[in-house]
Amino acid sequence: MTQQELSDAVMTLSLEDKKKFIITTLPDLAKDAMEDPAFLLELLPIMLGIVKDSGLDLAQLMPLLGGMSQKPV
Repeated sequence: MTQQELSDAVMTLSLEDKKKFIITTLPDLAKDAMEDPAFLLELLPIMLGIVKDSGLDLAQLMPLLGGMSQKPV
C-alpha cells in the first residue's frame, strides 16, 4: 500500500475511528521518526499549528508541559 493509499483510507474513517487511529499509532510512529533528529523540527510547527487552530492558547498548555517534564519520585 502506498502512502497516498494509506492517507486516503484513513481520511475515509469516521471521526471516532480517526481519533482512535491517531491515539494508537502516533506514539509508535513518533518513536521511529524521532530517530531522525531533524524530523522534530519539521513536526513541531505542524503540531503547534494544530494547537493554534484548535483555539487553545499555548500559554494554557505550559503548566501541563511543565508537569510532563518532571520525573516521578
